[in-house]
Amino acid sequence: MGSMDGRVAIVTGASRGIGARIAERFAAAGAAVAVVARTAGPGESRLPGSIEEVVENIRTGGGRAAAIPADLTDPDQLDTIVARAEEALGPVDTLVNNAGVNFYGPALDVAPRRNAVMQQIMVTAPFRLCQLAAPGMVDRGRGWILNITSKQARHPLGPPYPEWAKDGCVPYGMYKSALDRLTTGLAAELHGSGVSVNSLGTSGLVMTPGVAVVSPHTPDNAPVEPDDAMPEAAHVLCTSDPAAVTGRIVFSMEVLGRPFTEGPWAVSATF
Repeated sequence: MGSMDGRVAIVTGASRGIGARIAERFAAAGAAVAVVARTAGPGESRLPGSIEEVVENIRTGGGRAAAIPADLTDPDQLDTIVARAEEALGPVDTLVNNAGVNFYGPALDVAPRRNAVMQQIMVTAPFRLCQLAAPGMVDRGRGWILNITSKQARHPLGPPYPEWAKDGCVPYGMYKSALDRLTTGLAAELHGSGVSVNSLGTSGLVMTPGVAVVSPHTPDNAPVEPDDAMPEAAHVLCTSDPAAVTGRIVFSMEVLGRPFTEGPWAVSATF
């Protein structure tokens, strides 16, 4: 018996990278997974990966999955995701808000349209999906919501300011910080209902296809974490007791009890 047998999970931004790995890990644990992203099939994006390929990988491994193509910047498409997932797989009890986007550059130079896209994908869409998915979880008395955050949400302390604070990620960090506030606030509202809400970020660099595209903005000395760290940590958080593990803003190696002590990315092994 798998630790997520009988569960139905939605994972956004799951055509590649961390989202795809989380979807595949949940499926391996027994969950039926709604794989959500804009890239439906191979060749539709300049980046490798699509939700159809992730679903095929899951089914080849004996799991259940459904491809749910959706553009999170389109409110009409966004509002159909939970209903389409439940029609395909059953009542949703797990939601992973993983989709993200970053346009690097000085904050004062970020174009309004790019700023709007970041806000929509990393704040508005997760909030709306929580509104759509959480009531059913509350009614059934169990649920797990996981928001994928980033250390860019930290407040730079200075002067002098650390180098990581100068890498052109102000809007990205601003919206990840807002996502963390959604986590802690919604966790407080839902505590006692059987539904947990947590934020999970990487402890180090994960070289996903998206990160590879913007690699010139990645510090040369950034420590790389194991590829399995995020999916394994997501699995821990989404199988923990919602009454005890909620409202956390944590990082992968911390959750897994693996010390990660390189430079400003250091985390403890205590969870």
